Amino acid sequence: MATHDVTFELPKGYVGYADVLIKVREDGDLLGTLKISQGAVVWRPGNAKLGYRMGWERFDAAMRDGTRGHY
Repeated sequence: MATHDVTFELPKGYVGYADVLIKVREDGDLLGTLKISQGAVVWRPGNAKLGYRMGWERFDAAMRDGTRGHY
């Protein structure tokens, strides 16, 4: 089974002024970076320069439509 390491950087202050970056590593390799901002979340896989952006309303709908159930 793969080992996952999750690290993050928190901004000093309100998220509206600085993004929160969460780096996810799988077995030491960068799986991707999750960027959380006031307006959206962005998943950037591996070392890609561009990511996949999702607004908060769409993110909420996607999480509620998931098939894994409640946590």
